[in-house]
This record gives sequence, structure tokens and C-alpha cells, in this order.
Amino acid sequence: MDLHDHPYTEGWKDMGFKSFFAGIVWRVLSVILFTFGLVYTFLEEDSLILSVIFLLLLIGMTMNLISYGNTTNRKITRFLESIRYSDFSSTFTKDSKLGKSFREMNLSFNEVIDAFKKTRAEKEEQMLFLQIMIQHINTGILSFDSKGRIGVINGAAKQLLQIHQFKDIYDLGKLSPDLLAKVVDLKPGGSFSINLRSDLHLNVQSAAFKMDGNSWTLISFQNIKTELQKNELQAWQNLTKVLRHEIMNSMTPIASLANTLGIILEEDIQEKDDGMLELDSECYMDLSEGLGTISKRSTGLVNFVNAYRDYTNIPQPILTNVSVKQLFDNCHVLLKEELAKSGISLSLQMNPAGLEIRADQELIQMILINLIKNAKEAMAQAENKEILLTAGLDVQSIPFIRVTDHGEGIVPEALERIFVPFFTTKKTGSGIGLAISRQIMNLHQGSLEVQSTPGKQTTFLLRFG
Repeated sequence: MDLHDHPYTEGWKDMGFKSFFAGIVWRVLSVILFTFGLVYTFLEEDSLILSVIFLLLLIGMTMNLISYGNTTNRKITRFLESIRYSDFSSTFTKDSKLGKSFREMNLSFNEVIDAFKKTRAEKEEQMLFLQIMIQHINTGILSFDSKGRIGVINGAAKQLLQIHQFKDIYDLGKLSPDLLAKVVDLKPGGSFSINLRSDLHLNVQSAAFKMDGNSWTLISFQNIKTELQKNELQAWQNLTKVLRHEIMNSMTPIASLANTLGIILEEDIQEKDDGMLELDSECYMDLSEGLGTISKRSTGLVNFVNAYRDYTNIPQPILTNVSVKQLFDNCHVLLKEELAKSGISLSLQMNPAGLEIRADQELIQMILINLIKNAKEAMAQAENKEILLTAGLDVQSIPFIRVTDHGEGIVPEALERIFVPFFTTKKTGSGIGLAISRQIMNLHQGSLEVQSTPGKQTTFLLRFG
């Protein structure tokens, strides 16, 4: 039995002390009184029975004083344990009669517990909402920890992956070993696409987070087959328009000119008595000029077909670890004299100094050379004749290379079309260089983007991964 509720002290408890301080004072005085009683009976009365009684009362009161003094500690301990174990059913109203300070402390404890209770209810509502939302979105969601154990998987992921028993991430191998290997090797913030079936082309993205001290990976799956088919159809339609336009531009004048030359031959050629054909000088010049024009247009058409062949036959990149410094140095050596003739300097910056990229060195070097040459042509009338090559890592630790010039820039109307095959803003050129460059970056699982302010600055950005 707790001495605080002992029968000997129950009467004291009910005496209506108005404060915790009064309760302490009363118990201290009682301990002093019982001490004097014990000493007096032991020394003066020489009564063993009374001495034992006073000793027991002294011990009981001392223990009661200690227990009463620990009331605050017990209350705080019970409050902290309620927080620790999320037990918000506790209330603190029992000993409000111990004084105003205790009533205020009980009230504060109850307000804190109510606030925790409300916060937990709100979090549970938010968690329920997130669970419902995750289950209802069309994108497949799957999370797994460092040991491969599955945390969350929604209905869309199950429907896309069609794996009946999904115990851990390695069950992805049942669908595709290649998919499993790419998911396991995928870095946080990375993405890839993979064609698994005729009706399933997945775009996969990754994110990382920590929960309960464990590292988790969140994977999202989306079937982009329909979107790819739409884009493919649109691409073919655009390509057909370009092909029709270029071929008609070449063939129409060739056909018209050939017909004209045929008429000239019929009308101006004369047959001599000996059967020889005679042609005057004016007719000869017309024929010569017409045939020359046909030759030029035919050559242009052949060049166009060759450019189309180059665009559709880009070799698959052979990926190795490439030093960006070596890549920059190679471009500098190759283009140094050509740039110097135009009074243009090429500045190189990279951070970190030993930055490497996973790429095909020859193909990336070809892109950089093409971009630098384009920048040189754009800076013919520029005052600041400097091309800046910059390399580094972005906030997601993804390597990038930037090519910046201060030339004439690109107008907004053309900015979205410069990567379209055979579109060009220059008087000469096939309009195929930037299209091939972006295609090469796509084969590297990267991207090529451009930003331009006409008359001030143009920057091409290569991102790897």
C-alpha cells in the first residue's frame, strides 16, 4: 500500500490543505514532533513500548514526506511516459486540491496531451488521405528498403507489373531481369525507360528518403506506350512534311526545266542535208545553263538524302569514363586556330577539376565541336568574342556541360524548332546538326537544352543521366 494512502495519513490528506507547500510544512513539523517524542520517551520515560510507537510513526511520516515530495516527479514522469508511448488517454486532475500551482500544472499537462492527441489525429487523417490518393493515382508507386523489402505498393503498380506475389524488390526479375537490374542500380533522382512488351513501355523514376532510421527508395512506374505512339505518329507526319517540302522544292524545278529544255531542242535544233544536227550558240547556252541548274538541284537533293541517312544512322554510343578536362582540351586543340582567325577566345571551366562523365568520347566531342562552331558563326558581329565551356555537377549530382556565347542569339519563335531535323536559321547548312546532337544525348540517357536572350547570350546545356 502506498504510504501516501496509508490509514494513518488519510486523515491528514483530507484536512483540506490549500497548497502543496502547506502539506510539506505539516509533514516536516510532524517528523520533528515525532522525533522529539521518540527522544523524550526513550530518555525520560524509559518506556520501550512508547519509543517503538514513536519510532514507527517517525518512519511512516518520513516515508510519507518523501513520497509526498516526489508527487511532482511522479507526475512529470507519468506525463513524459504518456508522450513516449503515445498514450494520450491520461488526465491530470486528481490532486488539484494540492494548490493553485498544481492545478495550473495539471491544466498545462492536459492541454499538451490534448494538443498531441489532436496532432496525432490530424496525422492519421493525412496518412489515410495519402494512402487513398496513392491507391487511386494512375502512376504505379512502389517503395523498398535497403534489404529489398517492399513497403508501399499501389494498385496501379500491381496492374502494370502483373506480379501476383510481390514479397521483395527482387520479384521484379519475374517480369524482366533487365528491369530489376536497372531499378537496383538506379540512383536517387534518376530515371530510365524500358520496353517490356508490345503494350508496355515503362518510364521509371526514383527518389530516396529515410524513415525510422532506414533508407528507402521510392520508384514510380508509368506506361508511356500510348504517348510514344502519339509522338511517333506526329514525328512521322512532321518528317513526311519535311521530306515532301524538300523533294518538291528540288524536283519541281528539275521537271519544269527538263520540259523547257525539251521544247528548246524541238524548236531550235536544225537538221542539215548530210543528216547532222545543228544548234546555234544561244540555244547551246540555254541548254548548258539549264543542265547546270539541273545538276546543282540534283546534287542538293542527294545531299539532303545523305543528311537524312546520317540522322537515322547514329551509332549506338560506347560508354566509358571520360575525363571532361581531356574532352575540353581536345576541343581547344582542334578549334584553336579556326577561332583565333575570327578573334574568338575559348575559356574552359570545370568543378571539380577531375570531373568524369559516362559517355562516348567521340560522339560528345562531335556535339561540342558543332556547338562551338555554331557559337562562332553567331558571334560574327559580337563585341564580347568569348565562348565559355563550363562543366560541373548540379544539385542532384548529375554531370553537365554548358556552351555559352554572347552572339546574336535565337529568337523565341525559332527556339522551340532548332532541334527539329532540317530546320535551320542560317543561310547555309542542312539543319541537321542540332537534331543529331540531341539524338546523341538521348542515346546517352541525357538531354540537350537551350536558353537564349537575343543580342545578349545563348547557352546550350548537356545533362548526362
